[in-house]
Amino acid sequence: MVEELVAAGVTLASAGAVYVMAAARVVKQYERGVVFRLGRLRPEVRGPGFTMIVPFVDRLQKVNMQVVTMPVPAQEGITRDNVTVRVDAVVYFKVTGPAEAVVRVEDYRFAVSQMAQTSLRSIIGKSELDDLLSNREKLNQGLELMIDSPAVEWGVTIDRVEIKDVSLPETMKRSMARQAEADRERRARVINADAELQASKKLAEAAKEMSEQPAALQLRLLQTVVAVAAEKNSTLVLPFPVELLRFLEKAQQAVPTAPAQPSQPAPQPVQEQLPPAGPRMDQEPEGSISGQD
Repeated sequence: MVEELVAAGVTLASAGAVYVMAAARVVKQYERGVVFRLGRLRPEVRGPGFTMIVPFVDRLQKVNMQVVTMPVPAQEGITRDNVTVRVDAVVYFKVTGPAEAVVRVEDYRFAVSQMAQTSLRSIIGKSELDDLLSNREKLNQGLELMIDSPAVEWGVTIDRVEIKDVSLPETMKRSMARQAEADRERRARVINADAELQASKKLAEAAKEMSEQPAALQLRLLQTVVAVAAEKNSTLVLPFPVELLRFLEKAQQAVPTAPAQPSQPAPQPVQEQLPPAGPRMDQEPEGSISGQD
């Protein structure tokens, strides 16, 4: 009798152990458990830790609550200013409603991926090339809003969307390089012209000051000579000082000139009385007979 009771106890204990092993579940900290009892969704969501279900009646499905990083394949499209580009992005999302993510959509990861690709193509068609290259924050916000609107019904929240890279054709890259080079050349010319203007103003002021102090020009000449003489590989030709010429000119003007003697009137030329022009008749001497033989 005792042996039968012991055997029955061992059998019950074994059955209980098997039942516990079949009903015991462990939910991790970053997971939530959704229970289906005979195909119907139970309202309570099992939290992390140890939990029990009814074997062969309940089915526990675990849902990951971590932030998922999903790369979006590169999408090729034409921008609003008719430029062909290839754009790829990355989507960060997480599940906030485990029951909705399991019941309302078959595969929420695949759904989010397809929605991200479609939204990325739409953003490419609505944007210009300059916006894709320089105004990505605004495009990221618009892309996030487009993906998040339908994903809320699936129990998924879009945390962040980032455009990774924008691939351009080689011809467009060369055109943009030429444009950037032309812009930099324009800026360099403007800066050079501004520098010339400022230098001309300063030179005009310096010339005005030197005109008031003539010795300053000589000092500036000597400074230039010293600067040029520092180079040992050149021959220095010293010009004649201009100030010395001015000094000599002033000294010459200061010497008094001698009084000039009154000038005598020049003699008027005597006009010769010439006979009036005409035919001249030579008179023959008396006693001469002229004639032909």
